Amino acid sequence: MADSASATRAGTLRLARPSATALVAGGFALVQLLLIPPRMGLGWDEIVYVSQVGDHAPAAFFSAPRARGVSLLVAPVASWSDSTPLLRVYLGLLAALALYLALRVWRGLFPERVLAAAGALFATLWVTVFYGPQAMPNYWVAVGALICAGCVLRVRADPADRAALWGVAGSAALMALMRPTDAVHVTLPLVALVLAVRHWRLLLALAGGLAAGAAEWVIEAYVSYGGLAERLHEASRIQGGLGWNNAVGDQLRSLTGRTLCRPCTGDLPNPAVTLWWFLLPVLAGLGLWLAVRARRTERTLVPLACGLTAAFPYLFMIGYAAPRFLLPAYALLAIPVADALWHLVRTPAGTWRPRATAVVAVGLAGHLALQAALVHHVADRTVGARDNWARTADELHRLGVRPPCLLTGFESIPLGYYTGCSSGNTHGHNANTTAAGVLETTRRMPVAAISRAGSTPPRYARSWTPHRFAGFDLYVAPAVREGKGT
Repeated sequence: MADSASATRAGTLRLARPSATALVAGGFALVQLLLIPPRMGLGWDEIVYVSQVGDHAPAAFFSAPRARGVSLLVAPVASWSDSTPLLRVYLGLLAALALYLALRVWRGLFPERVLAAAGALFATLWVTVFYGPQAMPNYWVAVGALICAGCVLRVRADPADRAALWGVAGSAALMALMRPTDAVHVTLPLVALVLAVRHWRLLLALAGGLAAGAAEWVIEAYVSYGGLAERLHEASRIQGGLGWNNAVGDQLRSLTGRTLCRPCTGDLPNPAVTLWWFLLPVLAGLGLWLAVRARRTERTLVPLACGLTAAFPYLFMIGYAAPRFLLPAYALLAIPVADALWHLVRTPAGTWRPRATAVVAVGLAGHLALQAALVHHVADRTVGARDNWARTADELHRLGVRPPCLLTGFESIPLGYYTGCSSGNTHGHNANTTAAGVLETTRRMPVAAISRAGSTPPRYARSWTPHRFAGFDLYVAPAVREGKGT
């Protein structure tokens, strides 16, 4: 009896031991909390999404390419609290949980060790760590893509798997809710597959999920933009006009920590920074070759194909780069890459290859060190820039620009949020007012026009006295300087 009880307890302990993928997800949560300061202020794009549901400042202008998914994601916190640290912790923990669930979908398709390695490779990229706790859509498209591809393969293996079928619909909806056009690119190979095998229930789940997620975006297109074609045209214009553009060099330049490379000029980075990027397709190709040899082609080809179609528009169809655009591709390619790495270090019989293991270990150690240094650099620079916005907001308050108020001009959207003002622009991608509208507003509330220090102010603000502060020229409307409207 005692031996039986001991065996039962031992079995319980074995069951309670966390899986390797759970440990990877937990490590991802910890790394985000350690390397991305929770106090890091909200960035420009984050402000647009958060301001739609929060009450810290009026909602910022919502341009044609954007979708409302991120606003819904942050609503459980942002709708009642303006605490940035709380939002960062919430998003970081949610990102780690989502990564665990995405990897869990692939159990039975690949060994646990491959999935844990894939999760670790993806979760240790500086761009993944940096954007995990941010109110941005790309990480969530990446997670949705990983879940969707895995669930399609699970349904292919077992057509009676209802949970996987719902997983296809739910993950497709998640991607479309975050970025509808990205969702289309990711799912092109999946649509081709289900059409080829004539799996109509799977096609219905995939199409239904995409339609459900994109429904709000499409309805808004007709309500606010004059139709779907007009919204797509406007979104293309804002992105510089979609067409053949070789942005590979731009993406390489962004790997040094440039969160937005527009325009993307300068020399290419040191090869040590970009080596992993060139190895990625090579190792993914090796993973596919191994899968073909082992007669398990589909489960490797599907994430590889989805990763390529997800990356294609950002490598060859826009004229600038942001490293976060490729997060879905990195997440999908991580699985065949991890499979290839395990093959390099272990024989089919399960024994280690000492020399290959040493080479891979040294390479991964160097890669991880470089990624950690990059995320530390990017986080420090970003904290400094956003602290500068906060200080400038304090200066505007000192000058009498307090809510309700309006900011216009250079970086008026982030500065407006930090100041608690509305933001309005008379030109550019975020144009939502006119010069006459700005002047009319000066009769009702404090108004300030912002420009880069030393640059020419807007014509309507040239008679306003400038106040130079922290790299900005702050032109405050006369009514405020004279004490009116404050």
